[in-house]
Amino acid sequence: MDEQTTTTQRREGTGGARSRAGTGAGAGAGTGARVGTKARAGARTGAGTLHGATALVLVASGLVHLVVFAVDGGPWYGPVSWRKPVTFGLSFGVTLWTVVRVTSFLRMSPRVRAVLLGVFAADCVVEVGGITLQAWRRVPSHLDMETSFDTAVSQMLAVGGGVLVALLTVFAVASFRRRPTGPAGMALAVRSGFAILLVALVSGAAMIARGVVLTRTGHQEAAYHSTAPLKPLHGVSLHAVLVLPALAWLMSSRTSWSERVRWRITAAAVGCYAAAVVAAGVWAVLTY
Repeated sequence: MDEQTTTTQRREGTGGARSRAGTGAGAGAGTGARVGTKARAGARTGAGTLHGATALVLVASGLVHLVVFAVDGGPWYGPVSWRKPVTFGLSFGVTLWTVVRVTSFLRMSPRVRAVLLGVFAADCVVEVGGITLQAWRRVPSHLDMETSFDTAVSQMLAVGGGVLVALLTVFAVASFRRRPTGPAGMALAVRSGFAILLVALVSGAAMIARGVVLTRTGHQEAAYHSTAPLKPLHGVSLHAVLVLPALAWLMSSRTSWSERVRWRITAAAVGCYAAAVVAAGVWAVLTY
């Protein structure tokens, strides 16, 4: 009897030890998983902070050059003016900030998103930097083939524009492949914003292509003025990806409206924005 009891106790002790060991291992694995998740979340937060800081620097650059324009004067329009570093700094800064936040609603690999955003942020800096450099040198930033250095800058900006087109197209395709997350109307806002953004990219590419053709055929002055008809279309469609998702977010966080009401308002806003883009497109066709 005593021998059986001792054997049973030994078995129970072994089982308890194994159970405790398993529990410890499970707890350790769970803790490791949580630590890994927190590390990845921290990395994403750090990257988002870096991109946000970059966006602020670009916006600050635009504002600083607005002050420079107020002090230095000169024409606002034309191929050589302080308008370019002002508008490009503000526009690229706002666009970078917008894309970082809007892409957080996309269902895509966090690692892929981080890489694409890193390249996008670097490209925004290069574009604004090149345009600002040429403004201080008092020469055109785009379509300028007067010297080898000016040609290199123009080609760098053109290549950078191509990279922007490719990256934003990837994000746009991702928004349509899998439904974006977020509150009511956000999926519609994100998809519509990226779709309209593609119009801005196409119009921008058309401006550069036409200008390059005119420049290489000896019509340098005509090249500078050839972009005017497409500028309203490019400008209007560029920031739909900011306006529409911002509207959906504001309604979800600042109102108590039902999801159906918020979705309908978002749909109406998309319709109004699309009408504005169509109007700008008609103007481009009539004045091209």
